[in-house]
Amino acid sequence: MAGRGDDEHDPILDEAKSSERDMAPSAPPGTSIHRSGSRPQLDLSKAEIQGNFEERDPTILLPNQSDDISHLALDIGGSLIKLLYFSRHEDYSNDGDKRKKTIKERLGLSNGNLRSYPVLGGRLHFVKFETHKITECLDFIHSKQLHRRDPYPWSSKTLPLGTGVIKVTGGGAYKFADLFKERLGVSIDKEDEMHCLVSGANFLLKAIRHEAYTHMEAEKEFVQIDSNELYPYLLVNVGSGVSIIKVDGEGKFERVSGTNVGGGTYWGLGRLLTKCKSFDELLELSQKGDNSTIDMLVGDIYGGMDYSKIGLSASTIASSFGKAISENKELEDYRPEDISLSLLRMISYNIGQISYLNALRFGLKRIFFGGFFIRGHAYTMDTISFAVHFWSKGDMQAMFLRHEGFLGAMGAFMSYEKHGLDDLMSHQLVERFPMGAPYTGGNIHGPPLGDLNEKISWMEKFVRRGTEITAPVPMTPSKTTGLGGFDVPSSRGSALRSDASALNVGVLHLVPTLEVFPLLADPKMYEPNTIDLSDQGEREYWLKVLSEHLPDLVDTAVASEGGTEDAKRRGDAFARAFSAHLARLMEEPAAYGKLGLANLLELREECLREFQFVDAYRSIKLRENEASLAVLPDLLEELDSMSEEARLLTLIEGVLAANIFDWGSRACVDLYHKGTIIEIYRMSRNKMQRPWRVDDFDAFKERMLGSGGKQPHPHKRALLFVDNSGADVILGMLPLAREFLRRGTEVVLVANSLPALNDVTAMELPDIVAGAAKHCDILRRAAEMGGLLVDAMVNPGDGSKNDSTSAPLMVVENGCGSPCIDLRQVSSELAAAAKDADLVVLEGMGRALHTNFNAQFKCEALKLAMVKNQRLAEKLINGNIYDSVCRYEPPSVSEM
Repeated sequence: MAGRGDDEHDPILDEAKSSERDMAPSAPPGTSIHRSGSRPQLDLSKAEIQGNFEERDPTILLPNQSDDISHLALDIGGSLIKLLYFSRHEDYSNDGDKRKKTIKERLGLSNGNLRSYPVLGGRLHFVKFETHKITECLDFIHSKQLHRRDPYPWSSKTLPLGTGVIKVTGGGAYKFADLFKERLGVSIDKEDEMHCLVSGANFLLKAIRHEAYTHMEAEKEFVQIDSNELYPYLLVNVGSGVSIIKVDGEGKFERVSGTNVGGGTYWGLGRLLTKCKSFDELLELSQKGDNSTIDMLVGDIYGGMDYSKIGLSASTIASSFGKAISENKELEDYRPEDISLSLLRMISYNIGQISYLNALRFGLKRIFFGGFFIRGHAYTMDTISFAVHFWSKGDMQAMFLRHEGFLGAMGAFMSYEKHGLDDLMSHQLVERFPMGAPYTGGNIHGPPLGDLNEKISWMEKFVRRGTEITAPVPMTPSKTTGLGGFDVPSSRGSALRSDASALNVGVLHLVPTLEVFPLLADPKMYEPNTIDLSDQGEREYWLKVLSEHLPDLVDTAVASEGGTEDAKRRGDAFARAFSAHLARLMEEPAAYGKLGLANLLELREECLREFQFVDAYRSIKLRENEASLAVLPDLLEELDSMSEEARLLTLIEGVLAANIFDWGSRACVDLYHKGTIIEIYRMSRNKMQRPWRVDDFDAFKERMLGSGGKQPHPHKRALLFVDNSGADVILGMLPLAREFLRRGTEVVLVANSLPALNDVTAMELPDIVAGAAKHCDILRRAAEMGGLLVDAMVNPGDGSKNDSTSAPLMVVENGCGSPCIDLRQVSSELAAAAKDADLVVLEGMGRALHTNFNAQFKCEALKLAMVKNQRLAEKLINGNIYDSVCRYEPPSVSEM
């Protein structure tokens, strides 16, 4: 990867790339993340815990939070309160930004296209409380002032203090209405429970990619469902009781059945029989159980033999709790662990079978299970799945929802009229990884506070005591040998693991500026990730690479903030948090959704930002930009002296040569000490012998220059997805952009919205282009037309002494903060720029190899990269490290 300091490298992109808030001012310089409309961020600087942080969901105060917080909905059930709230991020635009104005004009974006109400970015947060602890829920709402936010801020109507309205569903909407009025001064607007459940489920299944998944024998597999083929389906909501709903469409549903034997039954009987103090404790207890000490099995009846005539094995449960009849034992003679497991199996199996019978009744193949009884608990899901599979003989499928317990709360939330969220499309909500206590309400360990007014930094506690994100500990395999009505799943499925205390529910980021890239040939078939991390060998390899690189990354991050003691402590906390994520993903790859290499890299960047490391490679980028700009005139002069054909080849070689830089490699460091960047650049280029490992240059040359006497037509607009700062963009991609410009092609440089490693960002590119334009009239004229040069930032000087051009050079952000890119989620600027583009150039390991190597486009595509990881070279191109990839593809015809 070009542009690194002496010992910094990213081994994945080479291995080589080897609340009541305080009335405090905005965070001081250096502590706030650059805010982009494509990636809204919370300001966690000086975040503190209020109250007793030993509780499940402690309140987090954000004294430097400048964004408003609004919108709140609750689902108050018999056992749990599910709370959903939206923290928003205003779109801070600068009306005086001439560059933005110019780009919007050229891309056809005008104020006439905007909504009549504010477009807000932000996050949807999910929090739960036990219903009997409702005062904690009220305190949480009050501390964040969620009850005093106007849900319709663009309306001329204002709400007087004490007349606010909160959307609530569930039985508690009636039971606790007076308490909300008394404690918070707000009225409850009661929403129908069934309508909210269905509305929430429909929304999540349509809006959240990989919301639904199957779970068989401890294996989780995500299911992507076409929204046009969603209906009809059966929704089984397992709360205190069980409601079974047939869903035929938006607002079209019928409660067709149910049972009073549900989560409340498990918790109620479990509390009486085991003395457990919480549902989670009871569920955790089941992990150590052996239900064969209590359940009567077929083998117990037939002397250890199968009942083969009717297909029942000896391990099949004949009667739950059946042995308690014949044994002369008292309750205290049975282990609580065995009681808990037997009870869990009995109820889970019963729910599965009743659901199957109702699906059979209506001829439905898909059954979605929701509700907090499931809790992401592996064995509960396995039991239900096996019941459905067993009785349907594999004809039906049980599916579960990642936001299983929040369906009602989501439906109530969506019932706010015209609150700006009612027309969301699937690309507008992005699920981010659960980063820990501040985002998901997890525990922050430490002694309780003696004084509730005392404020202790959550970061202090995190650093001192460690994170609540813990790697899963393999549980002792259960000795249980059977499930009611069918055989036990594999041994992996019988190893219980409770996710009750960490629900794995990511925060939903609302980013209204993100869209599907319009040039994808078939968005439904598009998969960004090239590497399949569901393969255990691949997963172990890449997780190990990330883990081994972690110390270098921490050193770089700490150095980027002057190596202060505070930076060191945050660096240590980041390392332990990220290591815990890696350890968990090693054991449970689907913990945070479908996992790809792009997701891993994004997880790392999100985690860095959580611990306030905004741009770890900033000083390195500045240093290498300066060095590269100093030698750019020599390179341009050399290029201008060549024939057209030789220049085109040299330009492609130049992109590949610049992409080979790796300051983490000792060989590259030695070269850097022996000569200038331009000398290293030339040497790298001279060593590149064709044919390359993937070599479509001749086809690209024919398209650019023509053949057989035929003159080619220039491209109308080229989108150049750039990669690294320094030599990569300045000595590689800018000269290529210049070649397109001199042919009359509009060029759009596409760069990251947020920093990731040493990748160049859209905010940094205008200064880089201005520096390059000082040495090139083509770039100067194009940059002026594209709005990159404002108020004579460079001196026109001697006028046009090179080729003149009327094509503009523009810069847009891609909506991304990762070294890779998912083209299902790009900025509205990029989507607008793509509408007239007929060429896409993807450059670099992250964008052209780790992701999008197999992507197909409606227009021409050129993918350029140097392979800097031996394993990737072998897997992807059957080659070696430092092989070159030049892949040219004509437009793809989609079979849509």
